[in-house]
Amino acid sequence: MAAPKTRDRVVDAALWAFGTRGYDGTSLDDVAGEVGITKQAVLYHFPTKEELLRSSIEVAAEEVGAALAQALRSVPPGFGRVEAIVKATFSLAARRPEVLGLVRSVTRQGGAPAGELAGRLSALLDDAVAFMAAEMDAGRFRRLEPRMVVLAIYSSVIGVATEPEVMRVLGVEPDLRSLVQARRQMIEFLRAALCP
Repeated sequence: MAAPKTRDRVVDAALWAFGTRGYDGTSLDDVAGEVGITKQAVLYHFPTKEELLRSSIEVAAEEVGAALAQALRSVPPGFGRVEAIVKATFSLAARRPEVLGLVRSVTRQGGAPAGELAGRLSALLDDAVAFMAAEMDAGRFRRLEPRMVVLAIYSSVIGVATEPEVMRVLGVEPDLRSLVQARRQMIEFLRAALCP
């Protein structure tokens, strides 16, 4: 297997840095140091920090989309699909916390990067809204505003999966065990909220 190209290593390091320290807390020098190259080498591949963020957003959106698509491959309609999405999201949080950290950071930051991320995830979100509406029409879920339900699920799951400091404040040490427990509780919370 060939070693990853320098450009890919730079994006991976940037994704990690942006996802764990935020955009403002990350410099091109930080990324270069992580990869073991010079800042000028980073600039050769990415003329600006914004361009590097865009590439990181692209990778993060692809990983989120792939994880969710994989989770839904063989799950029939009904609450099982919601459960599969929650499990896939928590699994991604455990395996690659920087990916969801970047999603959280970019959406909080707003502006062009948030628009870029929203554009990359729009088909996924549209599918989620259509699914919720169909489940409500079939009587399997309570009648609510589908877009608000998707927003509430997104906010709840991403928040619980990516906020270790809030967990600590609440007296929960953020480790694999607590993540599994949080996932289980999130599924039960959503089941109670959605299912009549």
